[in-house]
Amino acid sequence: MSRPTNDPKNTKDQPVETTGHSWDGIQEYNNPLPRWWLWTFYATIVWALAYMVAYPAVPLLKQASPGLFGYASRAELETELVHFKVANAPLDKALAATDLAMIKDQPDLAHYATTGGAAVFRTFCAQCHGSGAAGATGYPNLLDDDWIWGGSLPAIYQTIRHGIRASDDDETRASEMPAFGEILEPAEITDVSHYVMSISGGTYNPSLVTSGKAIFADNCADCHGATGAGNRELGAPNLTDALWLYGGGQKAVVDTIAGGRKGMMPAWKERLSESQLRQVAFYIHQLGGGE
Repeated sequence: MSRPTNDPKNTKDQPVETTGHSWDGIQEYNNPLPRWWLWTFYATIVWALAYMVAYPAVPLLKQASPGLFGYASRAELETELVHFKVANAPLDKALAATDLAMIKDQPDLAHYATTGGAAVFRTFCAQCHGSGAAGATGYPNLLDDDWIWGGSLPAIYQTIRHGIRASDDDETRASEMPAFGEILEPAEITDVSHYVMSISGGTYNPSLVTSGKAIFADNCADCHGATGAGNRELGAPNLTDALWLYGGGQKAVVDTIAGGRKGMMPAWKERLSESQLRQVAFYIHQLGGGE
């Protein structure tokens, strides 16, 4: 703000213009901005305009304006990716040629597989299994020891490479739980759900367990086993623990029995290199849930 006319430093001794604003008798002086501030401000405008002309900046229908220098961050990224691909080529070749069980015995390969697998997981797997691999409803938790198809390193590699019920892979893992709503009566489904709850430690109606057990033996035991402990060869989950892919409440169990489950995981063999397949399999296996 400007100084009052009686200020000894106001050498011009002229009334100072105000903005016309007043708060409780306090006026706001209308002083010009410092010259250094204005020139700095003008310089930033000139810089911004020059940058817009020299580099990609203005959004167009399909791409940004190319700029006079022809710079592209995508081209820079591609150059860096090629550089790292060439640098990692010996490790990729060694990893692809090493037996899965032997990777852990070679520190350099194990470190490379772990760090590379983490990157592959975050890029391609985290969308379904979560950034921490803890899964979600319908997407398996990869941190525990409950594996539908087996949690050994070769089993994990097989699942990643060929997927689950992947229509574009002849070697995919495939199993299908029928929709028993088309086979059993609603009361029978309710009975068998209470039996399943009884063997998994859930809340159940004891009066329905006996009939549910008989229905289970006739319709479910062929896949899940006589005790409900599951069968990894068939991809039939263990029903005797407290780990559930689609929820373990009685209603969720009824929904699963009535409607069946046909979750799908893509086959990654055409999308990832052999080295990347092994990296992410090794990474998942060492998270703690791998057997």
